[in-house]
Amino acid sequence: MLEEQGVPRLPMVKKLSIPSIFNDVLGPVMRGPSSSHSAAAQRIGRLARDLMRGRLQRVVVDYDPSGSLVTTHRTQGSDLGLAAGLLGWEADDERLKDYAQQLKLSGIDVEVRYLDYGAKHPNTYRLELHDGETTRALTAVSTGGGMIEVQALNDIPVCLHGDLYELFLVGAGAGDGMISELTKYCDVVGIERLQTSGWHLRSRSPWPDDQLAGLGAFEVHVLAPVMPVMAEDASALPFRTAGEFLQSIDASTPLWQWALRYEAARSGWNEQQVYERAAYILATMRRSLESGLEGRELPGRLLPTQVKAFEKADRERRLVGGSIQNRMIRYVTAIMEAKAGLESIVAAPTAGSCAVLPAALLAVADDGDELSEETLVKGLLAAGLIGIFIAEGATFSAELGGCMAECGSAAGMAAAGLAEMLGGSPADALCAASIALQNMFGLSCDPIASRVEAPCLGKNAMAASNAINSANMALAGYLHLVPLDQVIAAMNEIGQAMPREICCTALGGLSITPASKALELKLMDQPEL
Repeated sequence: MLEEQGVPRLPMVKKLSIPSIFNDVLGPVMRGPSSSHSAAAQRIGRLARDLMRGRLQRVVVDYDPSGSLVTTHRTQGSDLGLAAGLLGWEADDERLKDYAQQLKLSGIDVEVRYLDYGAKHPNTYRLELHDGETTRALTAVSTGGGMIEVQALNDIPVCLHGDLYELFLVGAGAGDGMISELTKYCDVVGIERLQTSGWHLRSRSPWPDDQLAGLGAFEVHVLAPVMPVMAEDASALPFRTAGEFLQSIDASTPLWQWALRYEAARSGWNEQQVYERAAYILATMRRSLESGLEGRELPGRLLPTQVKAFEKADRERRLVGGSIQNRMIRYVTAIMEAKAGLESIVAAPTAGSCAVLPAALLAVADDGDELSEETLVKGLLAAGLIGIFIAEGATFSAELGGCMAECGSAAGMAAAGLAEMLGGSPADALCAASIALQNMFGLSCDPIASRVEAPCLGKNAMAASNAINSANMALAGYLHLVPLDQVIAAMNEIGQAMPREICCTALGGLSITPASKALELKLMDQPEL
């Protein structure tokens, strides 16, 4: 047996399901219209590139008509994201603005087919990969907010999330001694015999090249992680849900410090590293805002730039008063325009809702007596912890929960972040999140012309305003009545009941109005995303 040969008894981790603030909630840092399309596709493409050891000539991508990608892969950034991954780029690479030409220059031919193959998830990618000599296959799904699950490599069923180094030894003859040797020089956390023939090892550190060089008798596949935070042991976490959090906390400790503790336990980083990552995320959000405030025209997009016009109308006092609310609308508009222009943004928790959290927090911070950057980072961390609770009990995927899952989640996070920034207790922050989520139930995702621009802009503004109102209500002592965990569970139930046609498939609601279809036809001749 393995343990008798000195190989540790390591169970194979099938599905960790442990959200990370920087994997699931505040990130990825990316370019593109949709995290579940652009960023997730980029990560899937990177793993496909690893599977082929960087040698690619032709890729066939199959989308199932029963899912969402047949109608949205071109306009919502799946093509862009896959190209980035296949080329070995990061999700925020500057060259993404010219991805089609770069893909052509690389010599990689990509063919997209629509085939009914019984996909069980609406965001399923089935890839057939060719390098001129070898053909391999990979099936993966985008689970929301840039997160992924690889379900099959060739004919091998797997369950991978891109958060560990994965080593596959395919073929007979790998004895216990060889497996034991492979565990000596890296942090192996899982070992499993393959259903076919061979082994699958998972590690938090890479295998040395000289170790891998001695495995020539086997078909060897090595996949590097694509997530910023590696998988960790759930037993180290102080809590998983809002209910567990409330039972275990010292109420005198602010929410942002609990976020530090959670993410340090989840990531294996120290608390200073967690804080610095949050500061980096905030700085990226600021850069997105500043880029959008420049008001550059966006050729080939559904909406023209509007941020300067709003600023002018506000300055001329032609708008309903309210300095924070109007600043917030301008900030939402700027960040959404930066996204539409393929500038770097932070999916928080998704790209479709990327403006809600930064616009709400920054609009409040920039009002009159400006709040410090430290206060903003603390608010961002508090928001991230609320996102953890939502990820545990529901989803960020519009394909599974409509825009309620995206803008609704972002509003709940932002409301808690504002409550933290303004001196509220952890109970106040959870109350604010509960109120904000309750206000967003049942929100459809039905993009006009199949673009992630409208009504997304208005929904981001509505969600940010909801966050500000909900924070104020909580700080004033309003009762949320239903605990946050129960609100999240109800949100998940409603998402499961929503018709597929209004869950980011462009098959219902505003997406199929005559005006939307006319705009979609008009934009057919514009440059593709």
